[in-house]
Amino acid sequence: MQRQDSKEAPLFGEDDYDVSKRKSNIRHPVASFFHIFFRTSAIAVYLVCELLGSRFIASMVTIILLLSCDFWTVKNVSGRLLVGLRWWNQVDEDGTSHWFFESSKSRKTTSNAESSVFWLGLIVCPFIWVVFLFSTLLSFNIKWLVVVFMGLVLQWANLYGYVRCMVGRKSNLRSVVKNYLDVQIFDQVLKKTERS
Repeated sequence: MQRQDSKEAPLFGEDDYDVSKRKSNIRHPVASFFHIFFRTSAIAVYLVCELLGSRFIASMVTIILLLSCDFWTVKNVSGRLLVGLRWWNQVDEDGTSHWFFESSKSRKTTSNAESSVFWLGLIVCPFIWVVFLFSTLLSFNIKWLVVVFMGLVLQWANLYGYVRCMVGRKSNLRSVVKNYLDVQIFDQVLKKTERS
């Protein structure tokens, strides 16, 4: 089947997917594995090296390599395959930076299991790095601060990019959060008045 207009072409291979497969199976086990593997490996290496006191430079390089592999994998592979989202930055010749946030036109291309794996890994791991940041600061273990900061920056950048993809590229993230909180507060007020 040929498409007449290239603008109608699916970005994420939507034609290839049977809607009946959406329920809970994992269509991309390798992408799901590496989405979690690099994130958890970086955390595990940090914990082991911190506890065992092994060589700092080798540990730092290993953790930063794992974090870089994770950043690239999530941004370029698992986001597109597991949830149908992608983001990138383009710099023009004059130095102007343009951010692009895309989501698949049809959400039927992703399975619930893959979506859960993606969002769980994307949300939980940055908060673990926040805990590492506070523990590093409180223990005055300043040499690990650079590693923890790299973990925070790389993981939060992907989280921010994918949240922007979900919210929409034209929406202001602050206004979306404000609207959500307004609705939650309004619902709480309604519940309290109903009880009275």
